[in-house]
Amino acid sequence: MERRKFLKAAGIGAAASVVAAPAIAQSMPEVKWRMTSSFPKSLDTLFGGAEVLAKRVAEATDNKFQIQVFAGGEIVPALQALDAVQAGTVEAGHTASYYYIGKDPTFAFATAIPFGPNTRQHNAWMYHGGGIQAMNDFYKDYNVIGLPAGNTCGQMGGWFRKEIKTLDDLKGLKYRIGGFAGQVMSKLGVVPQQIAGGDIYPALEKGTVDAAEWVGPYDDEKLGFNKIAKFYYYPGWWEGSAGLTAMFNLGAWQKLPKAYQAILEAACADANLWMMTKYDAVNPAALRKLIAGGTQLRGFPREVMEACYDSAQQLYAETNAKNAKFKKVYDQWREFRNSQLEWFRVTENSFDSYMMAKSRERKV
Repeated sequence: MERRKFLKAAGIGAAASVVAAPAIAQSMPEVKWRMTSSFPKSLDTLFGGAEVLAKRVAEATDNKFQIQVFAGGEIVPALQALDAVQAGTVEAGHTASYYYIGKDPTFAFATAIPFGPNTRQHNAWMYHGGGIQAMNDFYKDYNVIGLPAGNTCGQMGGWFRKEIKTLDDLKGLKYRIGGFAGQVMSKLGVVPQQIAGGDIYPALEKGTVDAAEWVGPYDDEKLGFNKIAKFYYYPGWWEGSAGLTAMFNLGAWQKLPKAYQAILEAACADANLWMMTKYDAVNPAALRKLIAGGTQLRGFPREVMEACYDSAQQLYAETNAKNAKFKKVYDQWREFRNSQLEWFRVTENSFDSYMMAKSRERKV
């Protein structure tokens, strides 16, 4: 008898739990957002980061919260994602924050500034060093909130029609280069150009630019730069890490239930991890393919690296002196980066250097 009572009670409890799940789902409001990307659909990893984000949100809410993703140019031009989100034309954007340094150079920190941290160090700053809060304190003046939602990892230095052997080879060079790095290189005689990813190939083909950097082997090969310029330089010292940001209209964000905000935060973090690991997985094979096809791999000469480093420090000093918002973030960012360098020098770099040596000796 007791056993029958127990089973009956258990059955009632199980039935209640089955009913409860849909009831909870039904209590969640239906929300439909649009997200404009700064990237073309052909770049499956950059554009794909926004798709991953939207997919995770839909799955976590039983499709109650849906985000439709649009490629750059479908709603607004690729480099106007921030403007569209700020104005409420769309609720969300997936972009590189440093595209907007023309408004304020402080935007660069969420993506990269020259001679900054590597990918792990950048994420450590964003998630645990106050970076997300620092950027959102700044973003609120533009009516948006931002979260890390992708990272290309360390980038290449770009494609050149001619070799760069000395500093003189940079003078007068029309170079497609994003973010703060263009201002660094302009001090060395370079003529920087900021051009959206989908427009770089025709600019390079027509001679509008003499050289161009984008991301790395996987994306660069997709865009066909190797068909026009054969010298491929490294490292991209301006992007030791390149974070992407999901920007949300502040009013739209504040209207979301707390549960949806938490789901968005988790989806952004997932997109961040997905993109980083995807690039690490696909870039080695892409680089081998490029080299096999005739690409000439080159390292920037030491004198070029040193001149660029000195130019960057001058630019930071100048910007700090005239922009209090930039200086506030820079001081915090720099202290955190320097502590990371001390730690990585002890273990990460020493281990990596040893393993790289074994690789050169073909003993791995």
